Amino acid sequence: MSIGDHPSEHIDQLIAGIDDWRGEMLAALRKTILETDPAIVEEWKWKGSPVWSCDGMLAVGNAHKAKVKLTFAHGAKLVDPQRLFNAGLGGSAWRAIDFLEGDTIDQRALKELIRAAIAYNHSRGQSSAAKKSASGRAPAKRTPGKRRET
Repeated sequence: MSIGDHPSEHIDQLIAGIDDWRGEMLAALRKTILETDPAIVEEWKWKGSPVWSCDGMLAVGNAHKAKVKLTFAHGAKLVDPQRLFNAGLGGSAWRAIDFLEGDTIDQRALKELIRAAIAYNHSRGQSSAAKKSASGRAPAKRTPGKRRET
């Protein structure tokens, strides 16, 4: 990997290239996300999107014309007691938070949501690992209507 190929460097360049409030907002969101858990990893996907992961994707950040969107990959599965999600509420998978100019970040609530996303990813990974370790192999794929011979 050469200089400039690390995902964090791409994200640095993206933020530096946004010379209005959206760059500041994306930088502040990034800082809050990374402060939440030291296991969070930054990735650069889809030729221009910062992604934060921990045992799976947590969120994607994008600066749009009039907003900064923070999209949680499994947001529909997360409890959001502070009602941060304000976009994608009708979908079955993702949920997002749209930040507009002048908005502030409720860091405590955002960190709680990120921790919930990490816990969700852990539960998904552990359930697959538990199934594998219990039998010593990956769970068998079952065909409906057919019985497994023993």
